[in-house]
Amino acid sequence: MKNIIGKWNIGIGLWVMASFMIYGFVLIYLRDFAPGKEAWIAEYNVSPHFEARLAHVHGNLFSLLNIVFGFLLIKLQVKENYAKWVSGLALAGLLMPLGILSEMYLGLPFYTVLVGGLSMFLATVVLGVAVVQMKQAKDI
Repeated sequence: MKNIIGKWNIGIGLWVMASFMIYGFVLIYLRDFAPGKEAWIAEYNVSPHFEARLAHVHGNLFSLLNIVFGFLLIKLQVKENYAKWVSGLALAGLLMPLGILSEMYLGLPFYTVLVGGLSMFLATVVLGVAVVQMKQAKDI
């Protein structure tokens, strides 16, 4: 069961990372090649351009964290209940960059940003606790 959980984090992390990479290419196009790029550059450090870059960076970071956490869940002898919590919280952490985009483009409230950020933080803490409490295996 634990291997399935880790694989979900890796698979979803890779798909979300690819999506935010494409979004990054769109941002590069808007900054460097699009008609009216001068106006985009002039507003580079203010909303909504700042939020777009923030979503791009956090989307890739949280995707990478899901990939790393998934790998660790597969390779380490973490207790299954901890593995489930870490996996679910890390996946919920992807709500942060998605929440930034939904806030920016759809005008939705910022709550998903907070839930996602807190979820990723908790996933990190729970994984740290699980690793410290892990029984020492001979092959690790």
